Amino acid sequence: MTGQQLLEWVRKNLICVVCVAISLVLGGVIYLRSGVVAAAEQTLGDRSAEGERLQANVENTAQLKEQYSALIAANQTIQYRLIRQGELAENLQHFYKLEADTSTKLIELRQTGISQPPKGAPKTTFVPIGFSVTVQGDYPAVLDFLRRIENGSPYSRVLSCALSPVSTSQRAGPVDLALTLELLGLP
Repeated sequence: MTGQQLLEWVRKNLICVVCVAISLVLGGVIYLRSGVVAAAEQTLGDRSAEGERLQANVENTAQLKEQYSALIAANQTIQYRLIRQGELAENLQHFYKLEADTSTKLIELRQTGISQPPKGAPKTTFVPIGFSVTVQGDYPAVLDFLRRIENGSPYSRVLSCALSPVSTSQRAGPVDLALTLELLGLP
């Protein structure tokens, strides 16, 4: 086919040729723009997620001042209930006060120092400070002493507890309570 015949054929089938040309152009445009749609959808998803996060933040700020005040009050309570390792006299004073309040007799009272955390444990601000306490008294008074330690001002954890009668011949006599415990404190 020569150039003249091709031109003749195009003139006869002008509508078909124009439709094929437009189809080729549109196909090329769609092919080139197909990557743009996926990127735009990803951007829309990212911005929608960011908008939802910001909306949640705005909704949660309504109580922020009250929550901050509650945290400050809780932190002050915690600081009040902590003991300090270096303040031996004040630490032991806690047990002497319990002795006087419960009408028991302290037989032994030692601060054993900071308990070492297990290997691999994360570092913390607070440390457990160990104590060894032996108290003598009648059964209700000794149990009152133990309850006051558990529910007292410093945070405590009883590691071991041994309750034994002072005399095996007397059934209703005084008892000894030997405790190994930890109080939460600062180094």
